[in-house]
Amino acid sequence: MAFSADNVDLFLSVLDRGSFSAAARALGRVPSAVSMAVAQLEAELDLVLFDRSGREPRPTAAARALEPQARLLAVQLRQLNSQARSLNQGLEERLTLAIAPELLAGPWSGPLAALAAEHPLLQVELLAAPQADALKLLHEGRAQLALVFERPSLDGREGFQEVGSETLVAVMAPGHPMLAHPPAPGEPAQTFRENLLTEVRQIVVAGRDLGQSDPRFVFARHHWRTDNQVVALRLIEAGLGWGWLPQSFVRSQVAAGSLVVLPFENLTNGLALWVDVVWSKERPLGLGARRFIELIQDVRGER
Repeated sequence: MAFSADNVDLFLSVLDRGSFSAAARALGRVPSAVSMAVAQLEAELDLVLFDRSGREPRPTAAARALEPQARLLAVQLRQLNSQARSLNQGLEERLTLAIAPELLAGPWSGPLAALAAEHPLLQVELLAAPQADALKLLHEGRAQLALVFERPSLDGREGFQEVGSETLVAVMAPGHPMLAHPPAPGEPAQTFRENLLTEVRQIVVAGRDLGQSDPRFVFARHHWRTDNQVVALRLIEAGLGWGWLPQSFVRSQVAAGSLVVLPFENLTNGLALWVDVVWSKERPLGLGARRFIELIQDVRGER
């Protein structure tokens, strides 16, 4: 076997530094040892890697052809060694994060990118699930972390860290019968009382368990359910009801006129909720999960 971790580093060091003596200084060896190691590698490969006819060795075409793969191998070896050290320090084999669909546009991708840079071989799985389902995945051990809204009450099994906030707004399609008669020029803008929320069909993003619906989000006597906020958006845009959707998620639709933020006479249209990253106290957190919590807290501090 010609190439090894040791002689790949040696080969690249000679390429980068332009001489056996400079490579030897960088590697902490004597020049004769480096020259002999290169000669041994050339013999095993049956290739001339460096032209020694001049004062300093010059890479041959064969060396340049091997260089890209050698550099890739060097990176992979460093990542492999780093992964082994991290596993020894408690890095999990896979980090699974369950995210409430209303929070998919939130600032979680940046922390994951930073985590990937620190632990490039860590396997990461992202599951979009309604809040009740995300927490169920957490307690079943299917996910290590859940990114969800604040819960109505504390659960002693859960640890959590507040990482931001999101505002849900009640929206409806402009073609819905409730909005079908816009005010004439000069007339005051159309507004509604809160009973609209209970009397008109609501589109609710909820878990698949029919017995689990967050009472903070269900106002209407008659409602349709989905576990996907994109489906909810399409149903609302089709004029099939109103619904609570994240302000950041519907901003472009409101600006384009395909959705209307309902104007109320007697209350502010908006549910401002804190966002938490949650974990189970019944299972120890791995290195990746702990680091993600730190990184997403840093994002909150920068905002």
